[in-house]
Amino acid sequence: MRAQLLISALPVLGAQGLRILQSNDDGWAENYIRTLNDALNAAGHDVVLSAPAENKSGSGSTDIEPSPRSSACEYNSCPANSGPIGTNATNTRLNWVNSFPVTSARYGIDTIAPPLWNGAAPELVVSGPNVGGNLWLQVPFSGTVGVAVFASKERGIPALAFSGADDTRTAWDASPVPASSTVYAQLATQLTQAVIKSGTPYLPENTFLNVNFPSVSGACTDPAKFKWVLSRINPGIFSDKDVETCGTNRLPTETSVIDAGNCQISVSVGDSNDKTTAPADKQAVVLKKLGSLLTCIQS
Repeated sequence: MRAQLLISALPVLGAQGLRILQSNDDGWAENYIRTLNDALNAAGHDVVLSAPAENKSGSGSTDIEPSPRSSACEYNSCPANSGPIGTNATNTRLNWVNSFPVTSARYGIDTIAPPLWNGAAPELVVSGPNVGGNLWLQVPFSGTVGVAVFASKERGIPALAFSGADDTRTAWDASPVPASSTVYAQLATQLTQAVIKSGTPYLPENTFLNVNFPSVSGACTDPAKFKWVLSRINPGIFSDKDVETCGTNRLPTETSVIDAGNCQISVSVGDSNDKTTAPADKQAVVLKKLGSLLTCIQS
């Protein structure tokens, strides 16, 4: 029922179902990742979730082999003294890895998902939504971003990293589902559908999208009122020119987009080599793909 309610609010964009590997850095039982998992499945995708057993925020691109657990997973979502990897008892597409976000994504891509897909690889990696924003100086340290960078750089899989300003942690089975969790899931699915509809290759090589949602509050509680703005991760004072759009060749920073209010979402094309802003030619590809969705920043 929750998935049906989520997908009913989404526009029909004609995207075909994909094999999607989903991860995060807040843990496999966090409400944000589970609500988005429901929405992506309801949109017709085949989603395998492989995320850390517990909150591993701020772990960047750390990748260490998993070890057996001695305590329960977050929110008591797995028992104490479990192994290094575990699977939901009633849904084998929900999995935890007792290590860091990048490790969980690596195991998902290489070990967990292929048997469920008859040996096939993921076509897209979706990370998050992160509990809390990942803007500029936070980006290099974000495990949610680390997942997207690993997928795009090390495995050649297009990847999207979503983060939400509302940072209250909530268990997977919370009732009612927090409004922020529902809205972020609807918005993340909308952008995922738009990327897929744009056709392959979904993103330029060695790039990822770093997407930040503002707080779900005040006038910004209806997904239809949110606006998407192409942005850059780091300030561009010493950078080459950005793609020309909205009458300028310098994109707003994602921080300035969020700070401007007006229910605006920042969409930055990240460089998977250094987690900064991708060059203008790669921005141009994304602008062309998502042009009908994007708007100019409103102060």
